[in-house]
Amino acid sequence: MSKKAKKKREPASGDVVTNRRARHKFELVEKMEAGIVLRGSEVKALRSGKAQMTDAYAVVDEGEVWLRKLHIPPYEYSAVDAHAAERPRKLLLHKEEIERLVGKTAQKGLTLVPTRIYFKGPRAKVELALARNKEGRDRRREIADRDVRREVEREFKGRMR
Repeated sequence: MSKKAKKKREPASGDVVTNRRARHKFELVEKMEAGIVLRGSEVKALRSGKAQMTDAYAVVDEGEVWLRKLHIPPYEYSAVDAHAAERPRKLLLHKEEIERLVGKTAQKGLTLVPTRIYFKGPRAKVELALARNKEGRDRRREIADRDVRREVEREFKGRMR
């Protein structure tokens, strides 16, 4: 008998793509929703669920927010309008939100990280998080706490039987 093939983990319902590594690498301080400017073939590629956002990040540049290193491969059935896979994409936020982000990211250690992309009606949305980098000891402490919780739950289940 062969071992069962590992299934690729699916994003949550309604999500096109999620950045699961963001929770591991960063401490998420605050989340917000932003629109994203896309071309037609990019929307089709997103709807087919082909995007990757492992190294993606957002920057504020001259009063505009840009999403960088988001990989949306070209739509395979597109005839002419092929797009660059990792081109910078503009995010749509209100001016007050952008000014607040400039102030927050000026603080030491805060960065803008996209956590998920989803569709809200016909429009593609990006969930951005203000994040602080976790240090190695923070990650190790988090893993140790998770292991302790797991052990306590096992003991509790064993005593219930």
